[in-house]
Amino acid sequence: MTNPFKKFRIDRLFFYLFSAVIVIIIALIAWTSYSISSKALVRTTSHYQQQLLDELNNEITTRLLTIEQVSLSTSRDYELITFLMNKKDEYDRYRRYVGVQNALANLTYSIPLIQGIDLYMDRPFQGETKYYIQFRDINDLNRQEWSHVLDKNDFAWSSEHEVTSFQGDVPVLSFARKIMYDDNFLGVLVIHIKAEEIRSLLSGNTAGSNRMMTNSAGEQIVKIGHVLNQNELSKWIDLKDQQSGYVHIRANSNVGDSLLVYSKLDNSNWTLIEMTSWNQITQDSFRLAEVIALIGIAAVLIVLLLTHYISRQFTKPIKELVAAMRMYSVEGNNVELSADYENEFGYLFSGYRKQNERIEELYQSVQLRYEQQRKAEIEALQANINPHFLYNMLDQLNWMAIEAGQDELSRILELMGRMFRIGLSNGDTFITIGDELEHIKSYLEIQQLRWGGGLQYAIDAPVELRPFFIPKLTLQPFVENSIVHGFNKRLHGYVHIKLTAYEDSLFIIIDDDGSGLTRAVDEQQKRRTGGYGIRNVRERIAGYFGEEYGITLRDREVGGTRVEIILPLLTKPPA
Repeated sequence: MTNPFKKFRIDRLFFYLFSAVIVIIIALIAWTSYSISSKALVRTTSHYQQQLLDELNNEITTRLLTIEQVSLSTSRDYELITFLMNKKDEYDRYRRYVGVQNALANLTYSIPLIQGIDLYMDRPFQGETKYYIQFRDINDLNRQEWSHVLDKNDFAWSSEHEVTSFQGDVPVLSFARKIMYDDNFLGVLVIHIKAEEIRSLLSGNTAGSNRMMTNSAGEQIVKIGHVLNQNELSKWIDLKDQQSGYVHIRANSNVGDSLLVYSKLDNSNWTLIEMTSWNQITQDSFRLAEVIALIGIAAVLIVLLLTHYISRQFTKPIKELVAAMRMYSVEGNNVELSADYENEFGYLFSGYRKQNERIEELYQSVQLRYEQQRKAEIEALQANINPHFLYNMLDQLNWMAIEAGQDELSRILELMGRMFRIGLSNGDTFITIGDELEHIKSYLEIQQLRWGGGLQYAIDAPVELRPFFIPKLTLQPFVENSIVHGFNKRLHGYVHIKLTAYEDSLFIIIDDDGSGLTRAVDEQQKRRTGGYGIRNVRERIAGYFGEEYGITLRDREVGGTRVEIILPLLTKPPA
């Protein structure tokens, strides 16, 4: 093969070869810049879209949670329950019907998100078919598409559908909740909320967006714009997954290349999904690649005349920037870059300056966060000192009471110290049954000293159950409720606690001979106390173990109250 340097003219050979090299380099630069910038744009776009979706998800969840809470409080309303239970006195039923209707109507007026409310019940009163409040026959419930969900749940959300109103057929989302009293099914309360309001929240301030909201089962609730249907989405993401993320959807028959971003918050049952055209995201990167290619073509035409000059002009600012980068140090005396560049190097220098400013800000932020962390650690240490200081003070007060001959006060302080020690438990959430029983014995003994012997109690707990674990302070709120409310205005009382195990479950029964649930509730309302501790235990058991376990309260036939608690039999605390 003939050496080209021996056959062709040097000027042409140099021009063609150098031009070819520049064309190749420019093409590589254009492709690399397009690839890197497009990926960066996708990452940035997905990041900000996910932040936006998280905010929208949080806002929508807050609105829907408000509806759920309104539904819960309404389903427990005394007037509503009395109205549903009264099946004989027609005059009283009608009077309560008017009161319930007005109360539900007030809800729709006070909460603009609510479109209307349906109450499914036996023997409903008939009213205006287009009124916001409807009383419907319980047998018509099965005609609703979402009614099957209530077979295994006490409440459920529906997908978007239409209801009839004075404005015509209005699209709504519905939340249905069973109304139960003493384990008796009384009816179903259905709150319709305006789908357009949810769509408005879903769209945010972004016009022309393509978004969809699904529930925890992956079913579509509401959407705006053009998105894939549920079956097609399931090919790309798991709609039941508890994580947020994004995925690149390749072109298919229904949609071109797209970026799919989805948001699922830990405290939300809803997943928000947004689709964006891939070309829309990467069009700036493609334009950048085109510009680079055009610059390369122009450079080839003038490369021979301006090679030396351009090379010097290009290398000078680069060397200046490299020197500045090499000597850079945070909060140091750094090299100032030239300020007279108004071209790409000026942008580069400006970007470098902004980057340094950002580094300085981040450095100061890290320093501030470090100081805040140290302050938080000191406060945490102080918080650990306070309980131990209080425990030591109780011990010192106990010795002072002994020296003063106050035996009863000494015993109370000793029992309080024992309860406080178990209550702290080194910050553990679960303690042994033995420790829990010791804590409740100390509390009961203090109450005996207060009652002067009028309080009697018995604890029946097999020794083999004491090493097992239960949530801390499970028994105390119920025993306290019996003494404070059940035995109110009495000179004597009796509490019996029994623990048994069957298979993998622990059964706890707390009996008292007090005034029973009805009077205890009246006393709680007058005193405005007594409900938080029991509700706290309920919520902890539900949070730890789910709906399979829980608490039941009921009146005893012989008088008083019975509390039944079912827990899993734990050989060690949950991880």
